[in-house]
Amino acid sequence: MGSEIWLGLLSGIAFGFVIQRVGASNADKMARAHLMMESDIPKFMLMAVILSAVGLLGLEAAGVANTRVLPTSLVATGVAGILFGIGWGFCGYCPGTTWAAVGEGRLDAVFALIGGLAGAAFFAHLHEFFIPLLYDPFNVGQITLADWTGSRPAAVVLLVFIFGLCIGAIHFLWKGKNGGQTP
Repeated sequence: MGSEIWLGLLSGIAFGFVIQRVGASNADKMARAHLMMESDIPKFMLMAVILSAVGLLGLEAAGVANTRVLPTSLVATGVAGILFGIGWGFCGYCPGTTWAAVGEGRLDAVFALIGGLAGAAFFAHLHEFFIPLLYDPFNVGQITLADWTGSRPAAVVLLVFIFGLCIGAIHFLWKGKNGGQTP
C-alpha cells in the first residue's frame, strides 16, 4: 500500500475515534440532536468543518494537497439532500457515523450500512441515466466562497466566522429550548 492509502486509513480511524467519543455513533443521541435536545453533535459537526477547512487550506499552502470543486447542480443536490435526510432520519446515522457504529458492534448500524451500500450501488448503476435528467439541465457551474471573497484564505476566515456564529447560536437556542439547561 502507498503512503496515501495509509494516511487515509489512519486519518479515517482517528476520525472514527472522535465520532465515537462525541457520541455520533449512537442513533439515540443523533435523534436527540435532531430534536434540538442534544447540542454536542451539531456543534461537533460544525467544528469538524471549520478544522477541515483550515487544515485543507494549510495543506494546499504547503503544496501537499489539491482540491477539485465539482460543478453545482441545484436539482441534483436538492434531491440528494432530501434522500440523505430521509436515510438519516430512518436509521439514525449519516454515512460516516454508520461505519463508526458498525465498529462499535451496533447491529442496527450493520443494516444501515448494507442499505447505504445498496443505495450507492443503485445510484452508480443508474448514474448515466440521472446525469442528463437531474444534473446537466440545472448545472450552475462551480460555486465557491473563494469566488465570492476573492481569495481562499478570506473564504476560510468567512467560513470560520459564520460557522462559529452557528455554534454559538446552537448553544443558546438549544439551551433556551431545554429550560435554560445546556443539553
